[in-house]
This record gives sequence, structure tokens and C-alpha cells, in this order.
Amino acid sequence: VQLQASGGGLVQAGGSLRLSCAASGGTVSDYNMGWFRQAPGKERELVGGLRWRGGNTYGLDSMKGRFAISRDNARNTVYLQMNSLKPEDTAVYYCAAASKTKILSTLLSPGGYAYWGKGTLVTVSS
Repeated sequence: VQLQASGGGLVQAGGSLRLSCAASGGTVSDYNMGWFRQAPGKERELVGGLRWRGGNTYGLDSMKGRFAISRDNARNTVYLQMNSLKPEDTAVYYCAAASKTKILSTLLSPGGYAYWGKGTLVTVSS
């Protein structure tokens, strides 16, 4: 599966952005889909993800209700809705896909994902 993330940009603190992850060569509902981010000088970290079966989300607790992940099967796209953005949310955001056989614990780190899209830069100004 090939993934293409888009929707990044410059936004003021308190604003919102919606990132999209469009898939080709595979169906997003057949994969566990994750969103990660990497700020300069920091390791890539999980923002959250969406389980292939049932569409349950995981890993969003650290975003304290500000972020949400959804899926549009008809568009074969996964979304990351980001609200109440803060300067510390500034990073390159990546979407990734993992096999449906992966257990949850393996989905919490980048190593659990086999497919990655190019990132999209989100910059939050204060």
C-alpha cells in the first residue's frame, strides 16, 4: 500500500487542521493505520491510530481530547483532526499502515508499521 499525507501548513495557536492520508494499492480498512509526528531533534512519536476492525482508536490519550482520527472507506482515506493546536505540536506528521495481524502493543511504536507515507509539515505559531 502507498500512502500520501497532506493538509499540513501554518496555523496559529488555538487553531485547527485536518490532515489526510490517502491510500493506493491497498484498502485502509484492511490495515491498522497510525499517525506519527517528529519534531526537530526528537524521536518520532505516536499521535494515535485506528484499528482495522471496528475502527477503534488507540494512543490518543496523550493528546488530551484535542485530536481525533477517522476513516472514510469510500475515499480510502484516514484523517487526523487536530484542534486547539499548540506550538509544541509543530512537527512533521506521518501516516503509516500496519498489518491487521499486529497486536496493539506493537502499534505504539514506529517499528510496528511496514508502510509509511511522506510527511506533511505542521507549524503552529504562538
